[in-house]
Amino acid sequence: MEAFNDQFMEQAGQWTNTILVWIGFGTVVGLLAKAIMPGRDPGGAIATLAMGVGGTVIGCGVLSYFHGDHISPISPLGFLVGTGGAFILLAFYRLFAGRFFIEGETRRLVLRPRSKRRSSTAEYVDMH
Repeated sequence: MEAFNDQFMEQAGQWTNTILVWIGFGTVVGLLAKAIMPGRDPGGAIATLAMGVGGTVIGCGVLSYFHGDHISPISPLGFLVGTGGAFILLAFYRLFAGRFFIEGETRRLVLRPRSKRRSSTAEYVDMH
């Protein structure tokens, strides 16, 4: 029973180490991709981490598919293709979120006070 407990604790430690390495690596890759892409960046820390990890998985997967060998994500080549993958994910995110192309008029929520007794009302105003 003690051998099972020791084996479980060792495996849990390895999984924890792997998860923490991916969190750190994904954050660095996501931050570098955001630094390379010009303009304002959408998303916060979690979006940056997800973009970095997702970009690394996509970049290493595509390179492994075409190259034929396994590419370790935690390597200089993995860092480069991960940054490229995160950059592409950020570009698609901006494209689909309307950051590159804005169609029609922009609407903005404006708060206008009614009177002293009633609370403020919100309405959408067309901005030209």
